[in-house]
Amino acid sequence: MAHLIANGIEATGIAVKIRTVPQLATVVKQAEASIPQEGDIYCTLDDLANCAGLALGSPTRFGNMASEMKYFWDQTTSLWLNGALHDKPACVFTTSGSMHGGQESTLLTMLPPLFHHGMMILGLPNSIPALSNTKTGGTPYGASHVSGPRHDQQLSQDEKTLCEAMGKRLAKLVKKLV
Repeated sequence: MAHLIANGIEATGIAVKIRTVPQLATVVKQAEASIPQEGDIYCTLDDLANCAGLALGSPTRFGNMASEMKYFWDQTTSLWLNGALHDKPACVFTTSGSMHGGQESTLLTMLPPLFHHGMMILGLPNSIPALSNTKTGGTPYGASHVSGPRHDQQLSQDEKTLCEAMGKRLAKLVKKLV
């Protein structure tokens, strides 16, 4: 989903950085390297401070954002104190194993940190036909995906369309503000 949202942003001519947050463990046996060997590199406070807009995603965990994402946002007090994210546009996206896995509540749990940081929140308007047509993921609060109980379901065409539309919408506002 992040890459499809990035495609929508890049289609408008804006550069994108995709980042992830470190996994948490209840017991630390060995410290993880600061940058993972595979996948997207970890997000830093500087990445947030220097972004023009933010698309924030998390898997659904019982109707909430993942603990790793919550932990990451709990470390952003210094950005909050200096207003580093004020007036930057942001949107949220998620995926769950079932249609009733708590997608909308997960999207809503990602919003309070963004509001506290003074960001401008974007959703998906009903002017995008895929929002009304989807039989899988997609909400006015943000893009979503139903991955199935074994997480083997590919994104539907509507879900893909909504991801790209959300990226384009975020980029359009970034361009207006810059």
